[in-house]
Amino acid sequence: MEQHKEEHKDEHQDKKVNQEWLVVMLFAFFLGYFGVHRFYVGKIGTGILMLITAGGFGIWYVIDLILIACSMFTKKNGKVIHLFH
Repeated sequence: MEQHKEEHKDEHQDKKVNQEWLVVMLFAFFLGYFGVHRFYVGKIGTGILMLITAGGFGIWYVIDLILIACSMFTKKNGKVIHLFH
């Protein structure tokens, strides 16, 4: 059991939080109703739609938070924004 804990500890020791993920998550959490996180990743069109509809009446806002938290949110170029490097 002790060996398993050490392996688990070593496995996560090298991982560092991706700063871009953190910025996108903070923008989405605090300013998501205005689509700021979408403007930040280059999705201007959907950012404007979120701005006009107050985050898709809150539904789109929640979906984006879930996608970002699960590292499934993409930039305009299609690259996924991962939590860890």
